[in-house]
Amino acid sequence: MDKEQGKRRPGKPAKKYSQAARLHNVIRLLEARYGATVEELAEECQVDRRTVYRDLQAVSEAGYPLLREPQADGRTLYRFLTGFKKVPPINFSLEELMTLYLCRGQLGFLQGTPFQEDLVSIFDKIRSSLSPRNVAHLERISEAAVPRFQGVRDYHDKKEILEKVRRALLFQYRCRMQYRPPRREVQSYLFDPYLLLFYQSALYLGGYSHNRKALRLFLIDRIQDIEILRERFEVPEDFDASDLTGRAFGLIDDRAMNVEARFGAEVAHLIRERIWHPDQSVVENKDGSLTLSFTAAGEREILSWLYSFLPHVEVLSPSALREKFRDGLKQALHC
Repeated sequence: MDKEQGKRRPGKPAKKYSQAARLHNVIRLLEARYGATVEELAEECQVDRRTVYRDLQAVSEAGYPLLREPQADGRTLYRFLTGFKKVPPINFSLEELMTLYLCRGQLGFLQGTPFQEDLVSIFDKIRSSLSPRNVAHLERISEAAVPRFQGVRDYHDKKEILEKVRRALLFQYRCRMQYRPPRREVQSYLFDPYLLLFYQSALYLGGYSHNRKALRLFLIDRIQDIEILRERFEVPEDFDASDLTGRAFGLIDDRAMNVEARFGAEVAHLIRERIWHPDQSVVENKDGSLTLSFTAAGEREILSWLYSFLPHVEVLSPSALREKFRDGLKQALHC
C-alpha cells in the first residue's frame, strides 16, 4: 500500500476524481485560502503527494500565478499571487486576431528565448478555437507583413537565464546576478528586476542595483548566471521605464548636450518622416535640406546615428561633438 494512502483517516475511503475535477478542487482550495502545503492538499483531496505535485505543475502550466514559499517551520506553502483572480475567457474579433498575427512577425528576434515558445503556445490556443478556414486566412494575412532583421542575437544559450528572468519579473523575486561588462571580469550584483527592455533587436534587464544604489540596465547577452533568491521586492509606485534611460538618445544616459545637425536634400525626407527624439525641432531650409535639433545624452549612440547618413550630414553643434565626428572620419580613412 502507498505510504501516503496509509496515512488516510480510518474509515474514510479515497475519492475518485477525474484529473479535471481534481485540478478544479486544487484551484478552489488555493483560491479560498492564503495557501496550502502539499500534505494539506493531499489530505483534502485524498490523493498521494506525488499526485499533488503533478497537479500543482499542471495548474502552473495552465497559467495560474502559483507561488512556492518556504516557511520558517520548514514547510513549503503553495499559493496564488496576491490579488489574483482567474481571468475569464477572452473573445477576439477577426480584426483583432489579424493585428495579433501581424505583430507576431515583428518578434522574430526572440528566437531561442522562452518568450518565443510562449508565442507558439499562445497562437496554438488561438488556432484551436478557430475553424481551419479562418486559421488559413489569418496565416495568409500574417505573411503580408514580413520584417527584416540585421545583427540579430542568438539567445539559445541564454534560454535558462531568460526563464529565471521571466520568473523573477512575474513574481518580483530579488536576484543575485553574475554579469560580465565589456573587457572586464565578471561582477556580482544584488538586483531587483523591474522590466525587460527591447532595443535594436536586443534584450536588456532593467531594475534596481543594490551594489550601485541606483537604477541600472544590463544586456542579457552579458549575464552569465542568475540566482533567484527567496526575498521578494516591491516596484516603487512612481517608477517609470524612462527613469532607466533619462534623456538618452538611445540607452546611454550621460551628459546631455544640445545637438544640431543639417541633413542634405538627398536624405531630408528620411529625417522628416520619423520622430528621432521627443523634444526635437525641425527647420526646413530653402535648398531642400533641413536642420534637426534636440537635447539628449549618449554621445557614442548619437555619433553612430549621424554616421549612418554620410555623406549627407553636417554636425553644427556642439563643437565638441563636431570635432569627434570629424576625428572619427579621419580615423576610418586611416584604418
